[in-house]
Amino acid sequence: MMPAPILQTQRLTLRGHVMADMAPFWAFYQSPRAEFVGAPETESDMWAKFGSEVGTWDLLGYGGWAVCLKDGTFIGQVALIQPPHFPELEAGWILFDGYEGQGYAFEAATAMLDWAWGHLPNDTLVSYIDPHAKRSIALATKLGATHDADAARPGDETPDDCSVYRHRRAA
Repeated sequence: MMPAPILQTQRLTLRGHVMADMAPFWAFYQSPRAEFVGAPETESDMWAKFGSEVGTWDLLGYGGWAVCLKDGTFIGQVALIQPPHFPELEAGWILFDGYEGQGYAFEAATAMLDWAWGHLPNDTLVSYIDPHAKRSIALATKLGATHDADAARPGDETPDDCSVYRHRRAA
């Protein structure tokens, strides 16, 4: 078994998920903040989504991290995921209401990408982003990702549904 490694940044701890994370996730997915992400429709769907982001650590050696303030407050997630309908491994992120605009997503995503470049063979990762999710596009760009108009998209998504931003391993 490979549990999610604990990553520390200046202000954050990235840790593996625990059962207590389910309720805040469900609340997030029921809020307007989930407008641009694939929200589960039922609590059973939430269970499967949550379980897959935990279980892929054992199966694939990557998955989701809970993003927590140093005092333990759970504020969101960063994840490396590739469900069957994703053509490539995705670097993704969400923050709960009240924590945006403070640099937490950049800090957590940078730690996740640093871990990925040090532990995975991939030379690139992608972020699948709704074209209307301006804050996520800004974050991907700040992280150094570039728009890849020619990249394959998940499932039957079109450029109107999904923009692909490509992260590249530093030379």
